[in-house]
Amino acid sequence: MIRAVFFDLDGTLLPLREKEFLQYYFGNLGKKFSGFGYHPDQIIKAVWAGTKAMRENDGSKTNEEAFWPVFEQLVDGDHAFFESTFLDFYTVDFDQVIHSTMPSKIPAKIISHLKKMGYRLVLATNPLFPRIATLKRMGWAGLNPDDFEIITTYESHCYSKPNPDYYQSLLQKTNLLAEEVLMVGNDAFEDMISGSLGFDTFLLTDCLNNEFSIDTLQYKHGSMEDLYEYILHFKEVK
Repeated sequence: MIRAVFFDLDGTLLPLREKEFLQYYFGNLGKKFSGFGYHPDQIIKAVWAGTKAMRENDGSKTNEEAFWPVFEQLVDGDHAFFESTFLDFYTVDFDQVIHSTMPSKIPAKIISHLKKMGYRLVLATNPLFPRIATLKRMGWAGLNPDDFEIITTYESHCYSKPNPDYYQSLLQKTNLLAEEVLMVGNDAFEDMISGSLGFDTFLLTDCLNNEFSIDTLQYKHGSMEDLYEYILHFKEVK
């Protein structure tokens, strides 16, 4: 019996145009650091390298701890300065990225219904961003952070998608069995790989990401409206 629903964020609860998202994100981040004399390309290269390190994290450290040494190998500067500049970026400049998103009222209705029916909720977004950036994106989506038992961010998690250990660690944190969880996401590889552990899955197709041309018909799938209709048939958790 399903007792919990894990949700991806970007492209799922927060519909977006991924290419535009990256353009706004890196465009504004590069501009932020160029004001301090750094070339935008240098910053972008370092962020991608740090992201690669987080994706390859073996669980021996948090993703935050995996990111910074790699970033700082490629960009000279003081760690405190980098942290404060990124914090200021996410506090102010990151808001421009909302222009790449297409917020819908349906996700909040889905969350409200599931919560009313007694389901445990986890925001299983890839933990490559700090908490402040994740809470911002949740706000754009009209979501209340208090509705989620866990929100995965780079400060508190040691694996990333598509590593199955990311999902296994969430099972351990929630003391749930895989067969008790429905994973909802828009990425046919990174989200649906949870099915290999025994998760039930629903592939959201509004902003489908299917880089490896996986056969999507093997999964329950559909639009946000289809997902809403699907969860309306869920029974109350006792």
